[in-house]
Amino acid sequence: MNVELQARTSRFNVFPVSEYDQYVVGHPQATPYHHSAWLQATESAYGHTAWLVSVHSNGSLCGVLPLVEVRPPVGSASLVSLPFCDLGGALADNVDIVERLLAEAKALAKTNRIKTLEIRAGGVALDAEQGIDDLAGNTKVRMLCDLPESSEILFKSYKPKLRSQIRKAEKNGLRAELREGADAIDLFYDVFSQNMRRLGSPVHSLEWFKDLKAAYGDSLLTGVVFQGDKPVGAGIVLLGGKQACIPWASTLEEFNRLAPNMLLYWTFLSHVCDLGYTCFDFGRSTLGEGTYRFKKQWGAQPYELIWTDYLDGVKNTARAETSRVSTSNVSRLRPLIENIWRRLPLPMANWLGPKLRRYITL
Repeated sequence: MNVELQARTSRFNVFPVSEYDQYVVGHPQATPYHHSAWLQATESAYGHTAWLVSVHSNGSLCGVLPLVEVRPPVGSASLVSLPFCDLGGALADNVDIVERLLAEAKALAKTNRIKTLEIRAGGVALDAEQGIDDLAGNTKVRMLCDLPESSEILFKSYKPKLRSQIRKAEKNGLRAELREGADAIDLFYDVFSQNMRRLGSPVHSLEWFKDLKAAYGDSLLTGVVFQGDKPVGAGIVLLGGKQACIPWASTLEEFNRLAPNMLLYWTFLSHVCDLGYTCFDFGRSTLGEGTYRFKKQWGAQPYELIWTDYLDGVKNTARAETSRVSTSNVSRLRPLIENIWRRLPLPMANWLGPKLRRYITL
C-alpha cells in the first residue's frame, strides 16, 4: 500500500480546529500549550498571525507544527513555536514527518521574509548519568513532577518541612480558592501585575488572560490565596491530556512571610492530582537557582529544554541558556531598565507593559 504524504501550511483561522485538537489530545508528547486555545489567544489578544503546518497521510493528519508570526514595530520578525511559553514544537507520528514539518516551516519563514525561526521543544530527563553536573550554571530546564493516585498519597510523600510550610499558611489565616467566575482573572491580574512591576518586568495585558480563559474554558484554572478578603497570591494552571502546567504564579511580597505561595501550589497540585492528572509541569528554571530549588522540594525533576533557532534556514541548537541573550544591549541595560520600571505608577506600568510584552516572546 502506497502512503502519500502531503504537507500544508495554513493560517490558523482556516484550519479545521477540531481536527487539530483531536490530534494534539491523542499525542503523547503534547502539552497544554499545543492546544488551539493558545494560538487563538495570541491572535485575539495581541493581533499576531498564527499558522499551522501539517502533514497528512492519505488524507489523515499525521503531524502538526503550530507557529506564531511576531512582527515588532522595530527590529526583525520571528516565527515562533510557541511564544510566551517554554514549549511548542512539532507533534508527529515519526521522525521523518517532524523533518517534513520543519522543512515547511523554513519555507514559510523564507516566503514571509522572516529571518528567525524558533522551535522550543522538551527533551529527556536529566540526571547525574546524563551529565547534569557538567551543564553550565545558567542552563534552563523544564521541571516535571509525576503525580500519584491521590492528593493524600502526594502529601504523605513530602518531607516534614514542606508539609509544615503548607500548614503554616493555613495557620497564618490564609485560605485558597479555585475560582471559575468572571472575577477570577481580575483577582489574578491584581496580584500578578503588582508582582511584575516589583520585578521590573513588563506585564501581559489583562485581555491576554481573559482571552486565554475564553479559549481554554474549563481547562484553565485560576487559584487565588486570600488574607481576609484581600488577594495576596494567585496563579493559573492549564490542563491538557494527563498533564497540568503552571505558566504564571505570583504573590505580594509583603505577605510572603505568611507562605501564600506554598498554599497556592498545594491547592493546585492536590486538585489536579485528585482529578486524575499524572504530571505537573512547574515550568522553566535555571539550574541551582531559587526557583529550581523551590520546585525540587515538591518532587519535580529537571528535563531538557531544547530551543533551536534557524537563522535564514541555518540551524543553531542549544539547551535553553541565558547566555543566548547575554550579549545583547538589552541585557546589559537590564538592571537600569528594571529599576526605572519599578518606579512607574502601577496604572502606567499596566498600560505601557502590554505594548512591550506582546513582542517579547519569552
